[in-house]
Amino acid sequence: MDRILRIALTPGEPAGIGPDLCVQLAQREHAVELVAFADAAVLEQRAAALQLPLQLVSWNPSAMPRPSGAGRLQVAAVQTAAAVRPGSLDASNAPYVLACLDRALQACRAGQCHAMVTGPVHKGIINDAGIPFSGHTEFLAQHCGVAQVVMLLTAPGLRVALATTHLPLAEVSAAITPARLERVIEVLHTDLRRRFGIAAPHILVCGLNPHAGEGGHLGREEIEVIEPTLARLRARGMDLIGPLPADTLFTPQNLRGADAVLAMYHDQGLPVLKHLGFGQAVNVTLGLPIVRTSVDHGTALDLAGSGRADAGSLEAALELACSLA
Repeated sequence: MDRILRIALTPGEPAGIGPDLCVQLAQREHAVELVAFADAAVLEQRAAALQLPLQLVSWNPSAMPRPSGAGRLQVAAVQTAAAVRPGSLDASNAPYVLACLDRALQACRAGQCHAMVTGPVHKGIINDAGIPFSGHTEFLAQHCGVAQVVMLLTAPGLRVALATTHLPLAEVSAAITPARLERVIEVLHTDLRRRFGIAAPHILVCGLNPHAGEGGHLGREEIEVIEPTLARLRARGMDLIGPLPADTLFTPQNLRGADAVLAMYHDQGLPVLKHLGFGQAVNVTLGLPIVRTSVDHGTALDLAGSGRADAGSLEAALELACSLA
């Protein structure tokens, strides 16, 4: 690494395990500078609950980045609205969660940070606060003014991207239009080359229906939407295989040589990936002007402050963010 990277870190829902994971991450030295966009009091209280040492330093964005020492963490202060109790959600703190994301995103877009790594948020409590929110991916796309982003999850030996993200299953078919599918594949192909350094990505594409539609007997989305879209993109030089039945696509023989799999909806591809690498998997948002990675799990409210949370996915997210940056 020929420069010291500065990585923005957002803990996510303050009542969940996000603050625990940040404290745990800060326990070892890093070759990069970590900056937590968070309430310092929340981090201090969680460190005390975990009985872990933590020295917080106010972040100076004009200073040159320096590697983070063990037990030491830079903080860009964002204040919660109400006192935080581990495991107890409070809708009044929902704006705080989004403010942390917004501040970190601004720092990345201004060039003050080289990437952002996000902890888990609780979508339900944010919506209960009256704030429409369907996830990090959509929030970041909107705030970056990007029309199309792609959710990609990585685990050792597998990358799975999604054509649709946080949609009710009943809405998936109508959402998979030729235009949307083409944009998603373009973003996936571009960022596999741009971010991951894969010169000629080999992408496997799932069908939507069981058995990829069984020749139209189990649905016509493959015939009317997916196959024609893939044919147009192949004519432009993309290496696309499919649509393939999802129940047999995710076998070692079929995955051999694949750089990524494109699943049509959230629970078609992600259960396979999380079964393979839960705790080591990383969520990456493709198509943004910045690098953003995230953990592969939720807020685990029952583990907050207990010392039983596993920081493996956050460690993997940080490692991938540094590599992509």
